[in-house]
Amino acid sequence: MHQVTEFLLRHGYPLLFAMVLAEQLGVPIPSTPVLLAMGALIGSGKYSWAGALSLSVAASIVADGVWYLIGRQKGSKVLKLLCRISLEPDSCVSSTRYWFKRLGGWALVIAKFVPGLSTVAPPMAGLSRMAWWKFLGADGLGGFIWAGAFLGLGHVFRTQLEDVAAYAARMGGWLIVVVCGALALWIGWKYYQRRRFIKGLRVARIQPEDLKQRLGDVFILDLRTAEEFASDGSKIPGALWFDRKELEQRHLEIPRDRDVILYCT
Repeated sequence: MHQVTEFLLRHGYPLLFAMVLAEQLGVPIPSTPVLLAMGALIGSGKYSWAGALSLSVAASIVADGVWYLIGRQKGSKVLKLLCRISLEPDSCVSSTRYWFKRLGGWALVIAKFVPGLSTVAPPMAGLSRMAWWKFLGADGLGGFIWAGAFLGLGHVFRTQLEDVAAYAARMGGWLIVVVCGALALWIGWKYYQRRRFIKGLRVARIQPEDLKQRLGDVFILDLRTAEEFASDGSKIPGALWFDRKELEQRHLEIPRDRDVILYCT
């Protein structure tokens, strides 16, 4: 934190804007330490609240606006791409659609406080054809609350941040080892969970080639949501489609005398 603060003293607002912009565009560079350090510098009178908060919100809106436009142009393809590189790609698309449909514009307000949702919420807004003025309002409010919260924490706890920086300096290389070790353990645990999940499903999966050969012998049930079905526009020949939320009401339409293949994203 001490090094971040010293660097901020030399570069100030341009560094803050660049870090927030890069993180919101998806670059794996956390801007939280910079926001906290800037908050501490505001407390010491070296920078202003108005300048730091305005630049942070502007950088956030610019980056999210880019993803919003990509979502409108590329549709579900960009969302699936972002989810594919996440640690939980099997549930990323469906869970994002669910929460965005349930919360609407409020998903953009809270997105920056939820790991993963911050990146996929703006293209999801574009995919769902959210009005641009509504997107700017919700995203701007979310960026204001997010940046203001971390700037405020840095301002209030500036003395404690200096103590943390001094302690980190004493730890030296050991701090890097501890942080990297904790991160590696977390990623390893998430990877183990994913492999166990896939292993449990593998026995029940069927490859497209095998399904093509058995089209006359099986019943295909398409359980994509209405939004997923509309964004894709394609349908497997002979498949019955209805939203998976209607499964309890329409289960009698599913034959009991054949193998049933379930398809969803």
